[in-house]
Amino acid sequence: MEKAEKAERAVNEGEHQVSDEADRVWSGSWVAERLGVELVGDDRLTGLLGLALRRNPKRAHLLVSNVLGKHVPQSPSVVYGHGVELGRRVRELLGAEEAGRAVVLGYAETATGLGHCVADGLGLAPYLHSTRRPVAGVATAGGFEEAHSHATSHLLLPEDPALLGGDGPLVLVDDEFSTGNTVLNTVRDLHARYPRRRYVVVALVDMRSAADAGRLEAFAREIGARVDLVAAASGTVRLPEGVLEKGQELVARYESESASESAAADSSGPVARLEGIADTPLSGARGTARTAPTTPHPDDGRIDLHWPAGLPDGGRHGFTPAHRELLEETLPAMARRLADALPHNARRVHILGFEELMYAPLRLAHELERSAGVEVRYSTTTRSPVLAVDDPGYAIRTRLAFPAHDDPADGPGERYAYNVAGAGFDAVVVVVDSAGDTPALHAPDGLLARLAAHTPRVLLAVIPSYAPERPSMLPEPLRGPAFSSYAPEEVGWLLQDLSDVTLEAPTEEREEAIQSGGAHYAESLPVEYQPSEQYQELFHAALEDSAARIAQAVGVVTETVLAERSPRPVLVSLARAGTPVGILMRRWAQHRHGLDLPHYAVSIVRGRGIDANALRWLARHHDPRDVVFVDGWTGKGAITRELAQALEEFEKSDGISGFDPEIAVLADPGSCVRTYGTREDFLIPSACLNSTVSGLISRTVLRADLVGPDDFHGAKFYRELAGTDVSVAFLDAVCARFPEVADAACAQAKELLATDRSPTWEGWAAVERISEEYAIHDVNLVKPGVGETTRVMLRRVPWKVLARAGAGSDLDHVRLLAEQRGVPVEEVDGLPYTCVGLIHPKYTRGATGADGKAVSV
Repeated sequence: MEKAEKAERAVNEGEHQVSDEADRVWSGSWVAERLGVELVGDDRLTGLLGLALRRNPKRAHLLVSNVLGKHVPQSPSVVYGHGVELGRRVRELLGAEEAGRAVVLGYAETATGLGHCVADGLGLAPYLHSTRRPVAGVATAGGFEEAHSHATSHLLLPEDPALLGGDGPLVLVDDEFSTGNTVLNTVRDLHARYPRRRYVVVALVDMRSAADAGRLEAFAREIGARVDLVAAASGTVRLPEGVLEKGQELVARYESESASESAAADSSGPVARLEGIADTPLSGARGTARTAPTTPHPDDGRIDLHWPAGLPDGGRHGFTPAHRELLEETLPAMARRLADALPHNARRVHILGFEELMYAPLRLAHELERSAGVEVRYSTTTRSPVLAVDDPGYAIRTRLAFPAHDDPADGPGERYAYNVAGAGFDAVVVVVDSAGDTPALHAPDGLLARLAAHTPRVLLAVIPSYAPERPSMLPEPLRGPAFSSYAPEEVGWLLQDLSDVTLEAPTEEREEAIQSGGAHYAESLPVEYQPSEQYQELFHAALEDSAARIAQAVGVVTETVLAERSPRPVLVSLARAGTPVGILMRRWAQHRHGLDLPHYAVSIVRGRGIDANALRWLARHHDPRDVVFVDGWTGKGAITRELAQALEEFEKSDGISGFDPEIAVLADPGSCVRTYGTREDFLIPSACLNSTVSGLISRTVLRADLVGPDDFHGAKFYRELAGTDVSVAFLDAVCARFPEVADAACAQAKELLATDRSPTWEGWAAVERISEEYAIHDVNLVKPGVGETTRVMLRRVPWKVLARAGAGSDLDHVRLLAEQRGVPVEEVDGLPYTCVGLIHPKYTRGATGADGKAVSV
């Protein structure tokens, strides 16, 4: 009852304000006088609609709604009230039983919010709107064309295809009906797939001609279904002969004048340019606002709405009654957070939605208007290009143009916010979904900067883009002792067990296949190197010497993560070198802070990216913003780049955002990351061995015949090597030093937090130089740093080792391996790394000898 009373008040307020607007100058008179266009019909039409001109080869005029909340800022109670009232009328038309079985479908982009409001007025109807944004992995349930639009293709992407498969009434909602073609196209497509007995067409205004109205009736008879129509007002547009050509000429002339004035302003000095961005409507045809020469920084006012997990941002994939209930419960708290972020002296506030994202910003605006005691107006950005003319008799007084900022499928282009510039708002709150929160939004010519030239305060609220759950049977993480020699609480492996598959190939055979392009390195495994007794002794000596040093670096990187990234991070190691480091960080957090942090290991493969199924599993079980990716060390930064690119592609494909691509590492000798324990290139004993220091787990495998589209990447558990396993011994030796280094680590972390740690990519530059200097011409064959050089010696066919002149015991194990494999060690002055391993650039078994040892070439 309370919700119904609220809606009733909103409708009454809306009708009153629209009536007041009609008493003023009609915002269609400018077009009517110049083109002879007439609106004929209900008395309410001129209160509901104004007129503007657009560049469109099919239609020159544009009906501009005063109550839709798209082009004209309006009280949210007016906008919401009109939609709810239409929904009530549909409910009365259908009756309670039929209304309870109805589904509401709104049209992108203009009517996505209106359709949602109609669904609210109808009662418990689920809601879906068409979209022009394809979403990877979501099957298309239908599509249709909007003949007169500047952007024609509509997609239907319900999370649950059964949403359109019922036999209850389908309620189709658009802002206006001009010809009825869009409705005919929609019903024709859907009826062929999901036939039903009844359709209800809903619009704010029905402006069809008598002939067009007759076509809809004939179509209904043709398909054997009932089609009803509900509209707030009806009438028609009378267009004189030649209006299209005359309108196009008028648009071209005004746009030409606007361009000339803009050029004059840009060449006449600072004063003229400043006049072009004043907080008043621009005179004449100068409706396209320009930014100031020095763009302010408007996006320091980000508002965290605490949008509920699992609540869709709108109806793109369906919005159920359960979703509506969750929104109603959480809306007041979100509006309070929005109100708290407003300037204390704000009296007139604008909530600006984003293209198809209309309903959520509207509801926030409506709740703010109801509860905050400020004047609120609401509208959204649009892709519709409309001429702006500053005249009281014209519907589009000002226009802000800016680049699209959601990487649209049809490519880059201009987008617009109308009637916001010069409206005297004390603050503008931009509400976008996370797909629209891109660098383009924050760029000097982006929407936020454009707005900042016209209002004292710009705020930004980002709603997570809803990604439908993909049908998946992803298993729970593998844990020891069934998989790995680590304790089950230490790490969960988001991998599949390939222990029973023969994947190993001789090192020389693998190298030749990899370099010839015949195979990717992740499609097979090297034969596990079994250390000699002498080498094992060297490992234990190195561990004794470096344990304290490693412990301090663990403390520094963990304290940095806790201070900067998340107070309760989810550690996600990049298998397998990152796994021992992730466990050590987890143990530090437990030792120093009593935290029991979740820790997982995932696969990332150079050239193939990170395991997307592992990311999906993580996103279902944790907040992606809490995830911190962990690795052992950086070499030249290839994995750093690989992760950033992979996460960007994953966000586009799955619509899941929040994963931070910045890796936390124990050692960053390449200066590739901001979060590290040290930038020294020293021996980390876990790099000395393969699986026997990494929980007896192989490196990860990605091969099409073993890893399907719904599988985790694979790895092997070498149970048979348990007798030589030092994985836990390595961890325990380092952790035993935590107490003695704790104070120093915390002090160093505090010091680092106050310094500039921006990556210099010094290592990458050195690798490129070495690649050319040694005529390798492939940076992938240059492996910098102690850890990477060790990997070359253990897994690949090395050519030579470059060692920094004067390098000491950190290279004892490398020298021993080089001696065993017949690899020359060449001392080099000025090397930024302690050492660099070079893989033979033209490897064949003949070039290196049958035993795999390097020979002179």
